[in-house]
Amino acid sequence: MTIKDILMGEETLFRNVEAFNPDYIPDRLLHRDLQMEALAMCLRPALRGGKPKNAVILGAPATGKTTALRKVFQMVEETSDKLYCVYVNCQISTTRFNIFSDIYEHIMGHRPPETGIPFSRIYGEIMKKLVQEEKALIVALDDVNHLFYSKNANQVFYDILRAHEVFKGARTGLFAIISDIEFRFMLDKNVSSIFIPKEVIFHPYTKEQMEDILGERVKVGFYPDVVSGKVLERISELTYSTGDMRLGIDILSSSGDLAEAESSKAIQIKHVEEAVKNISPSSLEGTLEALSPLESALLRLIANTPDDENTAGSLYQSLKKEKKISYASFDRALKKLELLRIIDTRFTGKGVKGNSRLVILRFSPEEMGKFLG
Repeated sequence: MTIKDILMGEETLFRNVEAFNPDYIPDRLLHRDLQMEALAMCLRPALRGGKPKNAVILGAPATGKTTALRKVFQMVEETSDKLYCVYVNCQISTTRFNIFSDIYEHIMGHRPPETGIPFSRIYGEIMKKLVQEEKALIVALDDVNHLFYSKNANQVFYDILRAHEVFKGARTGLFAIISDIEFRFMLDKNVSSIFIPKEVIFHPYTKEQMEDILGERVKVGFYPDVVSGKVLERISELTYSTGDMRLGIDILSSSGDLAEAESSKAIQIKHVEEAVKNISPSSLEGTLEALSPLESALLRLIANTPDDENTAGSLYQSLKKEKKISYASFDRALKKLELLRIIDTRFTGKGVKGNSRLVILRFSPEEMGKFLG
């Protein structure tokens, strides 16, 4: 196939190529009904003239947090004019000014000037419009941990949550989307006292749930018979091995491209295996790079300890000698690794009240060693 054929060819396996875009919001979002209902309950008071309830949306990467949130926001804005729902990606907007510029743009329909205008004016115009229109505001801060890196989190939270103290009648709330379970310990006391959120937890998908979701994406994105049950099962296995749904969607899209390049009428296993080789960096590597020093040290210890000796108690005693940490800090790090699907834990029925936990590494120690050193 020539370059011209690739660019101009009309025959395609894709019914809707947009179904594989990162920002695609499916008509049917499977296996997240409970979480979406919880978010809707947080927004419900605002639709009746009250204040939206705050929430922490917690879960490992690629467990549907952002998609579910945006789906709920979409449903609200299609059915009600009583609430502004603003989504902010904190990997992109990391400063106080940029975040409120995003909010301003959503409410006003245009972005404020980047220079020559003070923050107080942008903030004031936002809040005055809310009061004037008698509308509430909910701001979703995605990947909010990036605000802690830039030391802007506490101020932004304060600006949103205490707006009513300066602008009487302003009704505002905040959703914080995060993977880090230590989030609540990072807020200043004067912020945590007013940010009392409902926790909405997105547990990792099971293999069966992943296959359901990928199967639904196949129906929307490809024409019939392009993806066989065998191919879908293989992609589901690869996806589940990493715990990253985005990987499965990337594999589907890349496999379709490879099949088209060979003028194949269907995706074959060889296309899947080739697609996996071409997708980088690995999901596991990216996850491990984002771990804190304590979490990395704990994971390294788990990988270097025989399986039958990996109990939570023994791991804590070993790590305490090296790091001089409290059990609470150790337990949070352990839960974070489990949340990220790097480890599993299982109660053994032994120990105090039968609460001894065995820690099971989900990847080979050799694979861990490639990234942890």
